[in-house]
Amino acid sequence: MLHAKTAVIDDVWSTIGSTNMDWRSFLYNDELNAVVIGEEFALDMERMYNQDIENALQIDSTQWEASGSVMRLKEWHARIWEYWL
Repeated sequence: MLHAKTAVIDDVWSTIGSTNMDWRSFLYNDELNAVVIGEEFALDMERMYNQDIENALQIDSTQWEASGSVMRLKEWHARIWEYWL
């Protein structure tokens, strides 16, 4: 699972880090992002993003419903901690 927060803007401004784009992260969580200005780094970021998309496994509702009770139990348990995650 990939959990990084990344962005490339105008092929030159890039950011990567842990910050979620919501008020909870901005106000309460200790988060950190790095901002890099440069076309070469932005191009590398875009290449990596495109590789991630190519290698990603899309899960549709039919696959999720067939995932079984153990996976559903794990998901339910993770939901309990959602507020703190």
